[in-house]
Amino acid sequence: MLLAPVVNIAEICARKGVENVVLSPGSRCAPLTIAFARHPKLTVRTVSDERAAAFIALGMAQTTGKPTVLICTSGTAALNYAPAVAEAFFLQVPLLVLTADRPPEWIDQLDGQTIRQQQVYGKHIKRSFDFPVALEHPDAVWHTERMVSEALNEAVAYPAGPVHINVPLREPFYPADGENLSYDTQVKVIEEDHNAFEINPMQSLKLEQEMLFFKRVLIVAGQGNHDPRLLNALQNFMGSTGAVAVGDIISNMQQLPGVVRHQDAMLACPDPEKMQSLQPDLLITFGKSVISKSLKLYLRKYKPKAHWHIQPAGQVADTFQSLTRIIRCTPASFFRSMAGSTREDPGYIESWAGTESKAGKFLKDYTSSSPYSELTAISRVLNSLPQQSNLHLANSMAVRYANILALQPEQDVQVHANRGTSGIDGSTSTAVGCALSSERITTLLTGDMAFFYDRNGLWHNYLPANLRIVIINNHAGGIFRLIDGPKRQPELEEYFETRQQLDARNTASDFGMAYTACSSLEELEQALPDFFAPDTGAGILEIFTDSKANAVEFAAYKQALLKAF
Repeated sequence: MLLAPVVNIAEICARKGVENVVLSPGSRCAPLTIAFARHPKLTVRTVSDERAAAFIALGMAQTTGKPTVLICTSGTAALNYAPAVAEAFFLQVPLLVLTADRPPEWIDQLDGQTIRQQQVYGKHIKRSFDFPVALEHPDAVWHTERMVSEALNEAVAYPAGPVHINVPLREPFYPADGENLSYDTQVKVIEEDHNAFEINPMQSLKLEQEMLFFKRVLIVAGQGNHDPRLLNALQNFMGSTGAVAVGDIISNMQQLPGVVRHQDAMLACPDPEKMQSLQPDLLITFGKSVISKSLKLYLRKYKPKAHWHIQPAGQVADTFQSLTRIIRCTPASFFRSMAGSTREDPGYIESWAGTESKAGKFLKDYTSSSPYSELTAISRVLNSLPQQSNLHLANSMAVRYANILALQPEQDVQVHANRGTSGIDGSTSTAVGCALSSERITTLLTGDMAFFYDRNGLWHNYLPANLRIVIINNHAGGIFRLIDGPKRQPELEEYFETRQQLDARNTASDFGMAYTACSSLEELEQALPDFFAPDTGAGILEIFTDSKANAVEFAAYKQALLKAF
């Protein structure tokens, strides 16, 4: 007989708005599996590889903004969740991780599938709970119900993130023949009203008065989801203050009029006088990580007089080594409330706008006229993305190339990337999770190492028809040939690039995906329209390049960029 407190974990999750559950099969977790699988209001999917399962759940939560539940059996299964749990922690994505466990008396007794699961995710979790083993007493029932509500409330409280409940279970694990599960619709649920984090009038008035001391205001947007209200507030703020805004591709700011999108290229300018003309008096930042190393190095060298960071709650990073004030409100609230004016410097706006225009024109001309390379191929892919679609960027060179090139202002594309920990390990799985929870065509731009490392993200029965995967395959970890340190070492090819001869044709066949291979710009341009057609179904487009030739072409790009500036 399955005990009510275990069964009602599923009921509380459903009552609190959970929609998606990803579980990996196992015996110890059978009571949880059955409770969730039989619940009429939950969509439950089975993914056998726990690492892939966790990243798929991450992609779902990232797309929907709602917690996704993860369920696994005891032992090392829980450890395989760890990379995605760490990513969710730093990316601020809500997950509820339920790990089945042995009862405490059997820990360290050489019993099968048993490890030390309490606090297993260490400091990469918002909070960890341990379910009681004895569930017969009414106080234990009250305890379990309270625990599940607290865990879900914590997962979505700002900053959102993963929460863990370890559930030790004794046999029997399975209901008796003919036994029906009974969900208690009157189960205790604790709701939490979350802070709106609005700036108050006195704060905004004080900050407006302080802004009068700064003529040159620069806004840097870190990683964040597409938010039309924020874009509107930013546009009004920029119009009234003369502030300049810069946003990486993962900031989802490309539709903001006047936003600087090509900072990677423009900050390669070797002219100190031009660089000084871009230096801000006041730097205002919000959002999570910034990809552009050029921007980070620039702002660390050309420091502002003051740096304000806007963040409702949680730990704040001093990325540019210039932080002077933390403002605890939402970015939309700040920019909506701060409608006053500064001592505007038209020359500052013109300096950024002119350099941005020059960089954008250079990149357009260079990628349209230069030979076949990863940079020119990715420019064709980005320009061909369907409107109202999702773009997932794998780590290593894929996200860097995309950030150099940027999306166009007219492109209605929402961008995601695992930049919490910036690993390659779950890129494919995360994109799959996004596609499963969105009707939009979802494109993953990835490299061969990241793709083959995470092929199990496709190993399940839920392949979404709206998934498109673009692989840049140079048969190596090509990034190491572009970095000054490793490219000069004799160990480069064997120990850094880790060369391999795989292609994705068999993988596509294994999982029933359409497959197209390209080795030239002409082949790529011919393939892209059909690849992105709505009725094509899930597909892989593999773009073959040569690692050595690409390094030569990328060096030529950097030389041309320096010459242009």
